[in-house]
Amino acid sequence: MTSYTPTLTKSYRVASAIAGYLIVAASATDKVVEVANSATDPLLGAAGSMGAPEGGLVDVDLAGIGEVRIGGDVDFGDPLTSDANGKAVKAVPVAGSVVRIIGFAQADGADGDIAPYLIAPGVLATPAAG
Repeated sequence: MTSYTPTLTKSYRVASAIAGYLIVAASATDKVVEVANSATDPLLGAAGSMGAPEGGLVDVDLAGIGEVRIGGDVDFGDPLTSDANGKAVKAVPVAGSVVRIIGFAQADGADGDIAPYLIAPGVLATPAAG
């Protein structure tokens, strides 16, 4: 595994169990997170290495360089979003949609890898074709 340098970590209550390194999103309940399942979810970042049991607390790095589980081939520098299983995949703009990102890959990665990423949440907003 690669070492990483988080500079701001926050603990959140989880709606259900979350495995380590999966991407988390804000749930419908205030200050509670869940595993992300879409690039349009309100993504916060990746769960810490320990994850969390249902009802427990999970650490999420919010600034610096964190680590995330990869869900497909990504290249160093790719913007990262969530697939349907909370794994990081390359974010691709979608016309008429807002795709949320957690940051940028700091190494190449393949499905199942744990890879470092520069934490930089944001959106890729693309107007609908007209």
